[in-house]
Amino acid sequence: MNNIEIKLKDLVKDLFAGEKIDVLIGYENGSLPLRSRPCFVHSAGEVDRLVWNSYCTNNLAVYLPRIFQRQEHKKEETPPPRVGIIAKGCDARSVVGLLKENQVIKENIIVIGMPCSGMIDPAKVEAALDGAGPYSCQGEVDGSLEVTTSSGEKKRLKREEVTAEACLECSHPLAEGADLQIEGEPKEACDERYEKIREFEAKSTEERWQSFVKEISKCIRCYACRQACPNCYCKICFVDQTKPRWIGASDELSNVMIYHIGRIFHQAGRCVECDACVHACPMDIDLRLFTQKLVKDVKELFDYVPGLSVEELPPLWTFKQDDSQSFITEP
Repeated sequence: MNNIEIKLKDLVKDLFAGEKIDVLIGYENGSLPLRSRPCFVHSAGEVDRLVWNSYCTNNLAVYLPRIFQRQEHKKEETPPPRVGIIAKGCDARSVVGLLKENQVIKENIIVIGMPCSGMIDPAKVEAALDGAGPYSCQGEVDGSLEVTTSSGEKKRLKREEVTAEACLECSHPLAEGADLQIEGEPKEACDERYEKIREFEAKSTEERWQSFVKEISKCIRCYACRQACPNCYCKICFVDQTKPRWIGASDELSNVMIYHIGRIFHQAGRCVECDACVHACPMDIDLRLFTQKLVKDVKELFDYVPGLSVEELPPLWTFKQDDSQSFITEP
């Protein structure tokens, strides 16, 4: 058990002992190598389930709107739970966004900020092993990940080569504004970003459209991206509505494109680049290319970075006389 894990467990035990929380949303060991999974801890006796490592990829803020959702058909109103949540920098920014949108009750949540050094991407590990089959992980040593393949061969992979793209380009690794902080050494913030986006922007309008069509044509409309995203909390998604019906239910390409265009633009001024949608996609669609493009545009047009301040109004909530309008005529 690492030192950060010990600090975390002690802190959560104190929160339960002081009756500060009713449930803690955190991570526990997964059943597959290099994967930790979300878990819900309801008492101090369950705290030993908690882990903190380089595989805590999921954005746990996705559960908050459902936890605080009103039970409309209950005769008696039950008080909302007091929730603790373990948060990386991106998770904490998602919580801020949900607070702005009145999906979370501030008085009923305690955000525990974790020192994030970047998460390992299992897909990159599997690619680096080049089809070596099932593997087990022995942990991290001197900046490398040690794995053993099914044939018994031991390999060391450089950590930076198997770190998730979102983490490599993370500009806010610290959970700023968290109610409690676990001390540790987070990764350095990345200043050099958007290289891939600039390459995309350099293409002609037709080339960009073809890139979009090529990626989105992989989609099987499983909606995993929607389910994994903390911002997709609508009770009824527009693609599921029948009165009126916005798009068809088939996987015909035009229907698929309308779904993704609607969902992606819904992230403007809200996306924190956690890549929950990317990690959830079973078809390896490069959704980051499109969501990050909007992040860059919002920053350049409105000088706004989502999830950093509860008080600052998002650009699509307000209007200023000096707002740029170039995006209307020069996409």
